Amino acid sequence: MDFITHRKYPFIVALLLLLLTVVVFLLSSTSTDTFTIVSYFQAQPQNATVSLSPPPPLIHDTDTSSTATNQNAAAPPPLITNETTDQNDNSSDAVGDDAAFDLIKWDVCTGPMAVDYIPCLDNVEAVKKLPSIRHMEHRERHCPSPSPRCLVPLPVGYKLPVLWPKSKDMIWYNNVPHPKLVEYKKDQNWVRKSGDYFVFPGGGTQFKEGVSHYVDFIEKTLPKIKWGKNIRVILDVGCGVASFGGYLLDRDVITMSLAPKDEHEAQIQFALERGIPAILSVIGTQKLTFPDDAYDLIHCARCRVHWDAQGGKPLLELNRILRPGGFFIWSATPVYRHDDRHRSVWNAMVNLTESMCWKAVARTVDSNRIGLVIYQKPVSYSCYKNREENTPPLCDRKNNLNSSWYVPLSNCISRLPTDSKGNLHSWPAPWPQRLSSKPPSLPPDSEEAFNKDTTHWYALVSDVYVGGLAINWSSVRNVMDMNASYGGAAALSHRFAAALIDQPLWVMNVVLIDAPDTLSIIFDRGLIGMYHDWCESFNTYPRTYDLLHSSFLLSDVTQRCDIADVAVEMDRILRPGGYVLVQDTLEMINKLKPVLHSLQWSTNIYHDQFLVGKKGFWRPTGGET
Repeated sequence: MDFITHRKYPFIVALLLLLLTVVVFLLSSTSTDTFTIVSYFQAQPQNATVSLSPPPPLIHDTDTSSTATNQNAAAPPPLITNETTDQNDNSSDAVGDDAAFDLIKWDVCTGPMAVDYIPCLDNVEAVKKLPSIRHMEHRERHCPSPSPRCLVPLPVGYKLPVLWPKSKDMIWYNNVPHPKLVEYKKDQNWVRKSGDYFVFPGGGTQFKEGVSHYVDFIEKTLPKIKWGKNIRVILDVGCGVASFGGYLLDRDVITMSLAPKDEHEAQIQFALERGIPAILSVIGTQKLTFPDDAYDLIHCARCRVHWDAQGGKPLLELNRILRPGGFFIWSATPVYRHDDRHRSVWNAMVNLTESMCWKAVARTVDSNRIGLVIYQKPVSYSCYKNREENTPPLCDRKNNLNSSWYVPLSNCISRLPTDSKGNLHSWPAPWPQRLSSKPPSLPPDSEEAFNKDTTHWYALVSDVYVGGLAINWSSVRNVMDMNASYGGAAALSHRFAAALIDQPLWVMNVVLIDAPDTLSIIFDRGLIGMYHDWCESFNTYPRTYDLLHSSFLLSDVTQRCDIADVAVEMDRILRPGGYVLVQDTLEMINKLKPVLHSLQWSTNIYHDQFLVGKKGFWRPTGGET
């Protein structure tokens, strides 16, 4: 008893210290996300209140003082978490603590195209009714109405994708189980099957010594082309498995690889699974969904497009989206073969390019007898004015700039871009200065707002998105920013892509068709994107993006279509194990959350305005489309 009495107080003190240590450890291990987010808001001036509205528009004449910005916010309310208890990749039993997952009963898509189903490109009934498919009409968009609400099944044996950069050279066979290209292109070294993998040796129809040799051959042919400096944003038409664009990523060039969903089975799906930017599209009867004067260089290696068809409309479309002074590289047999058939095609190309005032600045053949010609678009109107015939004519000044959503191809030459004073736009600054320089298409009175918006989004992404949310960024290779122009606000849409430029990922910036048009600014900054309407499906295969981001998108879109239609398209695009990051009002988040739970996704909510959802491997057990 005396022993206990004499040591009672030291024992109690030691016990209290032990308990305090345990409490501190538990708090520190669970509050990292909260601290990071709170630190972002606390870093803002304390004389403002929290605002859930988007950042102020960049293209405006309103006050841009600190009191007018909504990023100046005091510390937000405590962290609110609606988190599932299971964060495993297979989250079939992790649906939160509410019963809202019974709101919608999902069916799995069925049929021969179910695993790779793209609603607007696989509408068989609509294609059957087309009066003609002469100009690739059957490869264009034909969206079903109403939008289907079935869930695309997973390929048998699907696994989490191989991580970048290893994925550039090899992907899981079971994730894209389409061996047709292996046999069809076996002599051209496009792709080979090796055990459980597809491997990509870097070959191609025109890349007989590999894509690296081909890229060096281009730069040697025309030293004005400085990859990753003055040439940053490229369109590769008829891209195959996108080895050209994949290789150029190492040279600070971002290439939009483009091809239709056709008999070259799953070529775009191969590209996206490899982690290379790509989109399904075709130069048929409608404009590509890009702005005017967007690309620094356009490339075609045996892309099988008849450029002089329909009076030259396909090449006039390239002229529309090619930046003045930009280059078109055509590597095709009519360039270097001289039989009657090839000579006829070459002569037609010569006549067409001369009528468009394109200048052939180089034409050559390499040691493998593979040739190419490089054209350059004019930077002034002098050639147009001096043509003997006004054919094709310059487009009317009343033509809507950048109008390309379900718009037929034009038979006229698009006008050169000018500023508000009528001065022609200059070429963007060399990369990487281009990213932070004033974009040529930005109105001159918006530079201050441009800088303020950029600063805001750098802070939000670095302090909140990257450091403060339950997202494993090391698994994210590509991001889709679903409303890069913030719906009704004319905010600069590069904010997410630019702020993440130091991460090993790329961003597909989507500008809504009914929002202020900021897509030209995205391309001016050396980033990529396209127009879209989220009441329709996107031109990509299922399971092709790691993270989908939206900022105050849902309030606008749900006025025209059901939130479940948007959610099922998000589920189609997103890979298992991928994330959605939604910033919106709490009202809209509370509408989206039960829909995601019905898809068996896990969700977290932060500060009443950020929802992070994670997709699992769950699919319905049966049903009909």
